[in-house]
Amino acid sequence: MDADENLPRGRDDMLAQLASQDLDPLSVDELDARAAALEAEIARIRAHRDRAVNHRASADALFRK
Repeated sequence: MDADENLPRGRDDMLAQLASQDLDPLSVDELDARAAALEAEIARIRAHRDRAVNHRASADALFRK
């Protein structure tokens, strides 16, 4: 775990940049593509989180014995 992990993120945070982008110039197709890409990223994040939770549960079970 990095020491900086619990500190507030700076303005150069990619998530903050993404959330602050102006969507007005985008077409409906571009908006659909952006939403699909974000939904795919959410699925990837959730799968990674699930693997981490399962790994932790397995380790906890191993050391309880």
